[in-house]
Amino acid sequence: MQHATELISIIALGLVCAFIGGMLAQRIRLPPLVGYLVAGIAIGPFTPGFVGDPALASQLAELGVILLMFGVGLHFSIGDLLAVRTIALPGAIVQIAVATAMGAGLAWGFGWGAGAGLVFGLALSVASTVVLLRALEGRGLLDTDKGRIAVGWLIVEDLAMVVALVLLPAVAPALGGEAAGMVGHHAAPDHGLWVTLGLTLAKVGVFIAVMLIGGRRVVPYLLGLAARTGSRELFTLAVLASAVGIAYASSELFGVSFALGAFFAGMVLAESDLSHQAAADSLPLQDAFAVLFFVSVGMLFDPGIVLREPLAILGVVGVIVLGKSLAAIAIVLAFGHPVGTALTIAASLAQIGEFSFILAGLGISLKLLPPEGRDLILGGALLSITLNPLFFGLADRVSRWLGERPDLRRRFERGAAAPLPVRAASALSGHAVIIGYGRVGSAIGKALQDWNLPFVVVERDRRRVEELRSQGVPAVFGDATAPGILDAADIGSARLVVVATPDPHQARRLLTKARAANPGIDSVVRTHSDSERRRLEEDGVGLVLMAERELALGMMTYALRSLGVREGEARLFVDSSRSESQETPLAEPDQPVPELRQRRDEPE
Repeated sequence: MQHATELISIIALGLVCAFIGGMLAQRIRLPPLVGYLVAGIAIGPFTPGFVGDPALASQLAELGVILLMFGVGLHFSIGDLLAVRTIALPGAIVQIAVATAMGAGLAWGFGWGAGAGLVFGLALSVASTVVLLRALEGRGLLDTDKGRIAVGWLIVEDLAMVVALVLLPAVAPALGGEAAGMVGHHAAPDHGLWVTLGLTLAKVGVFIAVMLIGGRRVVPYLLGLAARTGSRELFTLAVLASAVGIAYASSELFGVSFALGAFFAGMVLAESDLSHQAAADSLPLQDAFAVLFFVSVGMLFDPGIVLREPLAILGVVGVIVLGKSLAAIAIVLAFGHPVGTALTIAASLAQIGEFSFILAGLGISLKLLPPEGRDLILGGALLSITLNPLFFGLADRVSRWLGERPDLRRRFERGAAAPLPVRAASALSGHAVIIGYGRVGSAIGKALQDWNLPFVVVERDRRRVEELRSQGVPAVFGDATAPGILDAADIGSARLVVVATPDPHQARRLLTKARAANPGIDSVVRTHSDSERRRLEEDGVGLVLMAERELALGMMTYALRSLGVREGEARLFVDSSRSESQETPLAEPDQPVPELRQRRDEPE
């Protein structure tokens, strides 16, 4: 009996090749996403060997888009966005406009029309959230101010692209494309542009109202019913049925895209107390279909365009890596933020990813974007994602180089604001110098204030320095590693230096400068590395705290007390464990085994 195995073949070969490609990419310190795209190229029609069915691959990619957008909505936080709205909202909008204009100009140079230029520019303007989150997490920047700004910036970009996915089908005929329904399955009536646009916005408005008013009650209620059955299978099924079912129903009833329907399904569920369990249960299938999405995108890429159109590829990479980055640096500095923040945002945006592929696919289906445009976008994505870790490293080097040249750094950071004096405090003695006033430094500062103990803050964020000075807190503006900055904090007469920033390289440089000015100064340093902790302790640092170790010791204390160990004995045992960990180096494995994390951003 003959069986049709096209679907099984594309899933099996896609997953196997993606695994191999992802492992190889990880081995050479590239994001696994690059390996998934290369795996798609390997089984695509433009390379020899097995060729997968592009039609089936596109449908699997559609499922991947639904689950990707459901995950975006499920992790969407209005609170996170509002916290950085003053920079993320205007900054992202201006950056999208500038990058879209550069991409459209490049398309005009290729001889394409206005519609192709718009889609092409939008695709080059939006960075990959998956790549960004993994890069920030790997560098310990996710919980810093610059990390929160970068994530908020990307949230605004994602929302802007959701709007673009809604409006592009409506305006496609006016831009030279074909009239189509929001999903491409139904022919649209021939109305004028404004009438079509009005009808589209009306349908979307009704859909959003239905989801926000009814969906936020019905969806969590149904998931609650499934959860109360005690069956994990039924709960997982309810989550997936909500994501795919709402995406399909929104397309059929309201004419909106699968992506928008899935995004709102995740967003209404995010407000429920079941959202974390829903995210955990849907993660495996979401990751699997996200991988198949990237594989299917790779199948559409013709690698021959790199040889046929090398200058065009360089132009695309130039817009993504240089154009977007320079625009972001100018925008962030114009809003009065430090150079280090501007460079981190620039490195974060110097790549494109999943939304770019979705936009390219929509542009092709609407006959707005030529096939070579998709190839250029895919080529730009592969190269920019591959180069992205190098740009983060370059951003760190430039930031440190400028830190050693405070006059030059102040010229960049001045922007439209009045120059800020480095020092705004009278001379102190026997005080603490707190380097960095984020969540850790501010907690220490508050404790010192409660005990009426003197301290000076050294901070690179001028807004935070201005705020501290308005509260009467002595604060020095500048990079603590730059010449003269620690002197302005009276480091020579200080009793203690508190390094509350997470950068271990900066910590060692700071301690060297502090001891050169004050050999007897005490010190306390935070770190995220056990090997770095041992090195700092060998250098004579008074106290080195590693967040993960202190967390484990705190939980150890509670566990012992909960199981009946007396408080005094429990604390004695924990203190003994802390001392042993300081005295006895831990064996470093030759091949460290990474911890498996259940996170949406794991594919990168």
